[in-house]
Amino acid sequence: MNPNSSSIAGASVPGPEGVNDAVALEKQRSLLDTLRALDSLLVAFSGGADSAYLAWAAHSSIGRRALAVTALSPSFSEHDRRQAESFVCMTGVRHEFIETLEFENPLYVANNADRCYHCKNELFDRMETVAKGRGFAGIAYGINADDMHDFRPGHRAACEHSVLAPLLDAALTKAEIRFLSRRAGLPTWDCPASACLSSRVPYGTAVTPELLAQIERAEDVLRGLGFSQFRVRAHGEFARIELLPGELSRAFEPETAGRIRVGVRAAGFAFVTIDLEGYRQGSLNALLKRP
Repeated sequence: MNPNSSSIAGASVPGPEGVNDAVALEKQRSLLDTLRALDSLLVAFSGGADSAYLAWAAHSSIGRRALAVTALSPSFSEHDRRQAESFVCMTGVRHEFIETLEFENPLYVANNADRCYHCKNELFDRMETVAKGRGFAGIAYGINADDMHDFRPGHRAACEHSVLAPLLDAALTKAEIRFLSRRAGLPTWDCPASACLSSRVPYGTAVTPELLAQIERAEDVLRGLGFSQFRVRAHGEFARIELLPGELSRAFEPETAGRIRVGVRAAGFAFVTIDLEGYRQGSLNALLKRP
């Protein structure tokens, strides 16, 4: 895949609304130049659009001197694992799985507002061990310019570990990353926003492997019904389902609603609710803004 190609399958790819093609391409050139200057690099790769684009960019720039690393733990779903495996198989990105042990940290399990800090701290600790043992010069992860407008305690851990943020340094937005990913022919260009399973649990409620497995089973029901972007937020015995506003009406069709109710109850929830506000990223962070 040529990072300087201007088409996919022979057709030009216009930028989405709000994306200036020339600006996005210049940012990509800056990103690739930065990566080419590195001796070697470990890339934290979750399989989402941002980390996939960064893994591809590193692979395109320095080849086998780049290694994408995916952390396996109860917070990483089997679906996301399959997506990650499919991406590296298609693109040829050099890749390995590692195990992280954040669930052995009571500060992570407690699930306070800094949970993501402890998660990223564990991830970067493990990646540093790999880097030191195998001679990698640096570590990078896929935070982008838009992420700085949200609550991101994991970024503090990245700064403490001197982890590089090439997409942020290039000022790449989410829309630009999706445009450039599509232009490069990456299958992740339009993948739904993803986050670890622990993000479905309200702050202050302990995260356990059993609870996350329950959430994963419930989300598999929605995926099997063809919904494109969703979250199952676990509020005790209640499952609060967030769907894209355009897909809400289908969820209330009697047959579909019945299948959601039966499937999510079978996953382990006693009550099933659908949030009328629809899907929004980081909805549980709204609780942090209350007095």
